[in-house]
Amino acid sequence: MNGILIIAHAPLASALRKCVLHVFPDAADAVSALDVMPNVPPEESLAQARMLMAQLGTPQTLVVTDVFGATPCNVASKLVDGIRSRLIAGANLPMLLRTVSYRHESLEALVTRAVAGATQGVIQVAITAPHHQVRRQTHDQDHRDHQQ
Repeated sequence: MNGILIIAHAPLASALRKCVLHVFPDAADAVSALDVMPNVPPEESLAQARMLMAQLGTPQTLVVTDVFGATPCNVASKLVDGIRSRLIAGANLPMLLRTVSYRHESLEALVTRAVAGATQGVIQVAITAPHHQVRRQTHDQDHRDHQQ
């Protein structure tokens, strides 16, 4: 089984973990979170991340961060080795739910499922007007606008 370590700006990592455990309470030992606090040196966050990763006690770990290029991602990139641990940026709840669901698969398959869960979880929801209201037609230009 793979471990999952969420590293994100405070309080997002803990909040995402709580949401995941709301759906999968049996995954508490497999999912850990590190909230990166403002004004904490990256070296300190890295030390905390290493400790959390070791506490997971799994042979492989998927590390998930919130924003590519931000401090949590930079810390995580120093943590992962690309073999026993992999890194994905752009964490969202659908990604994490998919990841926890398939945490027993290979790390490579888990990465694929996590990315698919993240992208498939972003959907534009169509809003329809109530039956008694007429939708206003939209046009690229209003007839009162003058193009020059």
